[in-house]
Amino acid sequence: MAMSVLGTEYYTEEPDPGDLIEIFRSVYQHWAIYVGNGYVVHLAPLCEVPGAGFGSVMSVTADIAYVEKEKLSVVVGTDEYQINNKHDARFSPLPKAKIVRRAEEMVGQVLRYSIITSNCEHFVTKIRYGEARSDQVRDAVAYTIGGVALAGLVGGIFWMASKNKQRNREDDY
Repeated sequence: MAMSVLGTEYYTEEPDPGDLIEIFRSVYQHWAIYVGNGYVVHLAPLCEVPGAGFGSVMSVTADIAYVEKEKLSVVVGTDEYQINNKHDARFSPLPKAKIVRRAEEMVGQVLRYSIITSNCEHFVTKIRYGEARSDQVRDAVAYTIGGVALAGLVGGIFWMASKNKQRNREDDY
C-alpha cells in the first residue's frame, strides 16, 4: 500500500531486495539499502546509532561510521520513507543478488565517514550501481552558493543605499 504526499509515494509495503530507501529525518535524508525479510543495511554515523542523540549535528562532525544491518522499521522509527531508486534511468543497477551480497558483506565494518565525500547516500549508491553519488551534497553546495550570492547582492544594495544617503547628507551642507 502506498500513499502519495505532494506527488511522492511513501511506502508501507515491503520493498524489493536491492531497493534504495530514503528516510526523511528532520533536516536531512538518511539512506539504506533493503536486503530482504524486513532488513536494511546502512552506513550509520554516530547520529544514526540508537541512543547517540544530537541528530544531524553529529553527522557533520563524525569521521567514522558503522555498517549495520537492522530492521527497516527500527531504522525508520517514526519518520517517513520512500523507495527511491532515483538513478536507475542513468545507471544500470547491479543484479539484485549481487547488491544484497555486497551490502551484507559490508556489515560490521567501520568506514571513514564524511558528509561531503563518504556519506550514507554515497554508500548505498556505490552498492546498487557501483558508483558513489550523493545529490544531497550537490544540492547543499548549490544552495550554499546561491545563499552567499544572495547575501552579497543584498549587502551590496544596502551599501549602495547607505553611500547614496551619505552623499545626500553631504549635499545638504
